[in-house]
Amino acid sequence: MNPFDHEVTFSFGISRSKLVDGALDQFADSDGIVCLSPVRGESSAADRLRNLLAAAFGNDWSTAKEKQLLQAATPNGRPSSSLEEWLKDKFFEEHCKLFHHRPFIWHIWDGRKDGFNALVNYHRLAGPNGDGRRTLEALTYTYLGDWIERQKAEQREGKEGADARLAAALDLQEQLKKILEGEPPYDIFVRWKPLYEQPIGWEPDINDGVRINIRPFMSATLKKGGRAGAGILRSKPNINWKKDRGKEPESLRPKDDFPWFWGCDPERHPEHRTNFMGGQNFDGNRWNDLHYSNAVKQGARERAAKGVRT
Repeated sequence: MNPFDHEVTFSFGISRSKLVDGALDQFADSDGIVCLSPVRGESSAADRLRNLLAAAFGNDWSTAKEKQLLQAATPNGRPSSSLEEWLKDKFFEEHCKLFHHRPFIWHIWDGRKDGFNALVNYHRLAGPNGDGRRTLEALTYTYLGDWIERQKAEQREGKEGADARLAAALDLQEQLKKILEGEPPYDIFVRWKPLYEQPIGWEPDINDGVRINIRPFMSATLKKGGRAGAGILRSKPNINWKKDRGKEPESLRPKDDFPWFWGCDPERHPEHRTNFMGGQNFDGNRWNDLHYSNAVKQGARERAAKGVRT
């Protein structure tokens, strides 16, 4: 099942039988990227959702039904006036709350409501065997690239707002490039994996979980717009990387492979937060908001391949 279809069943009460018999499979997106505005010849997210709902509800579908669903999606407060408004302003925040702040659809944007906005399937973004990286590259260069070229064309035509939209889109593209590269603070850190298995660049493992893999997107910084702490996401999920409770067993955490369990204390010593290579004594503390450069991780991989320990 397409995760977006799964989300819609919760938000709009579509019969599960429609999903079980595959009646809505034709609406599944092929690469997991759906832009709110038409990009690359694809329809807008709202039009695609509207077509899905029309197929799901059949003869019961109407403009009045759409308004009824929007009202039901916001029982407390002012309902959105359209699917376009709901997707742009409310969907991601509601999605995060519904799935306990472990979203599987990420709303990535450039900080402008009239700018670049995309809903990205996390399962594709963290896909195995390089699929996740290819998905992020497609978002960065293909989808966002198409939007950038359109803004450049509108800038040449002197259209109002094109300058600001172009600047915001280029800023977002730079942030996405940094996530692809993966240097701190845009890196992924997985506390339970040895240093030689830490991702270099955007190499996510879906089994590590949303909390781990979403950090680069929340660490990114837009020059204008955006929400505090949300990075390049439309709203901020309730996610943090504070120290977890419990201790690690020393026998399973040698210093060469897990230096962060050996005397690391980034709260007292901020310099420990980046490229900490271990102290004298093991303490087993479970820190999560740490960073390692690509050079350090690559060096660890090379030593591990040779069977060398420092």
